[in-house]
Amino acid sequence: MATLKSTRRLFIKRLSLLGSSVALCIGAVPALAKKKSKNRKTNLQSIRISETHKDHTRVVFDLSDNVNHNVFSLEKPYRIVIDLDLTQKHITFQPSHSETNLLRSIRMGVRGQNDLRIVLDLGHKARPRSFILKPDGNAGYRLVVDLHATELSPTPIITSQQKRRKLKKQTIIAIDPGHGGRDPGAIGKKGTREKDITLAVGKKLKNIINRTQGFKAIMTRDADQYVVLRQRVKKAREHQADYFISLHADSFRSPKVEGASVYALSQGAATTEAAKWIAEKENASDLIGGISLDDKDDLIASVLLDLSQSATIQDSLELGTDVLKHLGKVGKLNNGLVQQAGFAVLKAPDMPSILIETAFLSNPKEERRLRNSKHQHKLAKAIFSGLKSHIKATKS
Repeated sequence: MATLKSTRRLFIKRLSLLGSSVALCIGAVPALAKKKSKNRKTNLQSIRISETHKDHTRVVFDLSDNVNHNVFSLEKPYRIVIDLDLTQKHITFQPSHSETNLLRSIRMGVRGQNDLRIVLDLGHKARPRSFILKPDGNAGYRLVVDLHATELSPTPIITSQQKRRKLKKQTIIAIDPGHGGRDPGAIGKKGTREKDITLAVGKKLKNIINRTQGFKAIMTRDADQYVVLRQRVKKAREHQADYFISLHADSFRSPKVEGASVYALSQGAATTEAAKWIAEKENASDLIGGISLDDKDDLIASVLLDLSQSATIQDSLELGTDVLKHLGKVGKLNNGLVQQAGFAVLKAPDMPSILIETAFLSNPKEERRLRNSKHQHKLAKAIFSGLKSHIKATKS
């Protein structure tokens, strides 16, 4: 934890260097490439490279069309390999610049008969992240590959929520009972509805939190009502919640599957969400502590949001790990590690968020337990114990 804090402080210092970065256009939500005929190839038209910091390099491939791609890393020596399906190098192609602190050179060649392989030769080990941008204004399709130095923590900056947490006397927990109203969620063999279980556990969790000095709970719904997913996150942010906990009960075709699991946001879903925030960055100036986005170009904004979301995801993974440990004391775990997925309620870029699948309603034994008020209380108590453990660790 001490290493994590020192790394964040290091990155805050380094943010002042971002002003010297080369601007690139970031404009649209990533999309999957459509299947195209082998007679119609995508042209690689140009490559643009920018170094926002010595530990971060962005490589942008300008393309004539959308493309399916695959990115993987190799060692001895360090390389990033990018395979582009049904793609050819444009005859006039020349990289404008090909060397940064991380990147040494770019080479490419035909793979098979129809594909193009690009190799980024590295000076240091780096973690790649890639996404496709749709045409926007004068820019066409773009494949963006970000290279991050791996010796640094993926949680580099302090978000606005994290800054507020240090100043607030009260920790606010947003409890999100899943489903509700016309959406019953999963239904057990005995007719147990997920929406009723999540609300019951949520109310018990709220009572436990509100009885504890220094803590306050708010609920995204406190009755059998339908709440739009985005509205749940919006309500939590309006109350300046420090943490977001979404409660669910799972279901599977086999009645033998059992156990609790915890999810945090996946990096791919975070990338998609960041593009949406950039499109409305004048409304997103409070996402990063002390730094407004509305006066930043799209590249700077995207880097800042990426750093902020990485910090939030890391916090969420650590929170989820602590909660899992305590849930394992009151029942079985379906997976002992925090999993990652693109759940909409986990997408607040500055608020650590987890989704808890308390058990399987499709399992008769677990359905009986979930209906039991005492077991619901045990679940709520375990979740709060995990949350307190995480908060204590972050303050130490």
